[in-house]
Amino acid sequence: ITAYNRRTFETARHNLIINIMSAEDFPLPYQAEFFIRNMNVEEMLASEVLGDFLGAVKNVWQPERLNAINITSALDRGGRVPLPINDMKEGVYVMVGADVPFSSCLREVENPQNQLRCSQEMEPVITCDKKFRTQFHIDWCKISLVDNTKQVSTFQEVIRGEGILPDGGEYKPPSDTLKSRDYYSDFLITLAVPSAIALVLFLILAYIMCCRREGVEKRNMQTPDIQLVHHSAIQKSTKELRDMSKNREIAWPLSTLPVFHPVTGEIVPPLHTDSYDNTSMPLMQTQQNLPHQTQIPQQQSAGQY
Repeated sequence: ITAYNRRTFETARHNLIINIMSAEDFPLPYQAEFFIRNMNVEEMLASEVLGDFLGAVKNVWQPERLNAINITSALDRGGRVPLPINDMKEGVYVMVGADVPFSSCLREVENPQNQLRCSQEMEPVITCDKKFRTQFHIDWCKISLVDNTKQVSTFQEVIRGEGILPDGGEYKPPSDTLKSRDYYSDFLITLAVPSAIALVLFLILAYIMCCRREGVEKRNMQTPDIQLVHHSAIQKSTKELRDMSKNREIAWPLSTLPVFHPVTGEIVPPLHTDSYDNTSMPLMQTQQNLPHQTQIPQQQSAGQY
């Protein structure tokens, strides 16, 4: 087994020897699967805990040979993740096999009374439950007993499909000696080379932007004389028009234009002459300053008539 640390890239190796024996040499036709509520699969895989459980099963079964066949988490059987309160466990299924028939204690789960209690979600009455209760809480309603001696084995041809990998030949593990690898070249390729390319591009761009700029003199030298004359004339004309627009006189207000006298009908000349500076003159004047103004008689009191 080869493993490496993702943070430090430290590599380690451990040799695990697995001995696989044929099932015909050690037949275990009687198999029982227990569901333990107060255990997780990680806790059950410990050799001490699994040994205690096999010892408890051996006391109630009394077989000559007893082995654990399969250990499965309840989550893989459709169970739910437990709530994080009161140190609740996910549960684990443990299948054991023996070479002798099931004991009377294990057969009690098949009684009609216990089957009725299980259908009503009540715990069945099992005489040997006290031998497990001290360490293992077993759900006796979920125990399954399989007798392979009564089952007729039928050969079924394996149909290759999804989930079945094709035969890849003999497995060839890697060599026992691990060679150390130098990552200095990888560092240069990953960081140094892109940084050098970026620096070169920056220098080229700086040279183009700073050292290759065309000034006004060079631009005028490369421009035809007739184009420069036209450009100068346009600028001079634009400057003259701006100066003339600044010196324009302000238009006369409508109140100062010639009007007819309200009594004689004669045309009244403007209040100001053409040479009068109207920039400081108010738009409207008071009645005392207006010439040719007709005085409207004011109503007198009744006592004066």
